[in-house]
Amino acid sequence: MEGDGEASPEVQTVSSEDVPRRPNPELKKLLFFKVYKRRWFVLLVLCLLNCSNATLWLTFAPVANQSAQYLKVSLEDINWLSLVYMVVAIPLSFGTTWMLDTLGLRITLILGSWLNMFGALVRFFGTPPFEGFQIHFMVVMLGQTLGALAQPLIIFTPTKLAALWFPDHQRATANTIASMSNPLGVLLANIISPMIAQTSAEIPTLLLVYAVPACIICLLATVGIRSSAPPTPPSASAESSGSEPFVQGIKLLLKNKAYLVLLLCFGSGIAVFTCFSTLLEQILCVHGYTNDFAGLCGALFIVFGVVGAGALGLYVDKTKKFIEATKINMSFTALACVAFSVVSLMPEQKAAVAAICSLFGFFGFSIYPVAMELSVECSYPVGEATSAGLIFVSGQVQSVLYIILLQALTTRLAESPLSTCGDTVLSWRVPMLVMAGLCSLFTCCFVMFFHTRYRRLEAEEEATYGTKQINGSTPSDHAPSVET
Repeated sequence: MEGDGEASPEVQTVSSEDVPRRPNPELKKLLFFKVYKRRWFVLLVLCLLNCSNATLWLTFAPVANQSAQYLKVSLEDINWLSLVYMVVAIPLSFGTTWMLDTLGLRITLILGSWLNMFGALVRFFGTPPFEGFQIHFMVVMLGQTLGALAQPLIIFTPTKLAALWFPDHQRATANTIASMSNPLGVLLANIISPMIAQTSAEIPTLLLVYAVPACIICLLATVGIRSSAPPTPPSASAESSGSEPFVQGIKLLLKNKAYLVLLLCFGSGIAVFTCFSTLLEQILCVHGYTNDFAGLCGALFIVFGVVGAGALGLYVDKTKKFIEATKINMSFTALACVAFSVVSLMPEQKAAVAAICSLFGFFGFSIYPVAMELSVECSYPVGEATSAGLIFVSGQVQSVLYIILLQALTTRLAESPLSTCGDTVLSWRVPMLVMAGLCSLFTCCFVMFFHTRYRRLEAEEEATYGTKQINGSTPSDHAPSVET
């Protein structure tokens, strides 16, 4: 049963009546684990922080034209306010993985919350409403850069938190909840930004709306998170979480064929979703779709993605079929990407565009937390932050390349009578087809070439019973646990 605070933790132990085999005597102590109610507060703070950082990332994308008018810059410059997150995160990612595995979860999250808050405040104070202030864009870019510094500190954390605080039958679910708070922030940005900034003069108000939650979340993280890990681990693998030294872990990952396939192919998937989120409004406005409709499509994309991720997370926690779930969902995602690349170029197809955006999110977003768990399973005993962090780095690098490539492939249209884009109207026909082709290519590569054992599950089973399980089975099949 659950008690209050740390004094009365949940106790998770293995019932001797249900264990069909004798535990390994040397590791018998690992059969006694505790899970604390406090884990849900730590998860809540991470979710709020992840959501806030995502709203800062995509503040300007849904209102690109209004932002360009207020800051007196081009649409390409506005895209860089989002792109800076990828550029800054890439060199910092290695340091972040080292911080998580060495300095711990608490320091990493608190530092991320302060950077996120300062970024939000700098953006707001850099856009005063009075006349004569001429450096709006550079100050806003500085604020975005501070938010970008916080992103890897936040977004690398879900896999580590799930491993340190949650038992094996809740890890994928916890990872899903924490990971999906990021797209929830994207959803809020797609709804709030067009709703508030209907004209360029309302951009400062929009930035204030995003700054207030960032300050509150920083207070919660600083005061509320008291330790990086619970006093007693929740599972056998949590005892050795991050046991490999950072440099040695990197070397092991670079020699792991299955991990390298996941690194390249899933990184491409992250890049496709980044392009979709960043460029959606610019793609749809060419054929007469309004900012409000683009915001609705972005919202459907996220809502169905969160629903799909929740369902898939629960399924994978129960069955441990990481590989099958990832391959099937990636295949459907590629089909949805192809459909979007065609339908988004057609005018007056709101129902079709909205439906495809929903399917794109349902199958695509649900992959993210499962793939992060899969990265740990195929690379164990490398630290969770290192294995999941490199996946994120791959996604950021490819996101930068994809956005630059897609923008370079656009052509200016002389006439577009349906356009709601403002002064600059670009053709996205070729970029959309290229994006669909890249998504399909890397999906095929993943389906054909990715094969691995579930190393972490095997290690937990071997630690407990001295024997390994076959892929896809779960320790609970042989050692059901009870909470007292």
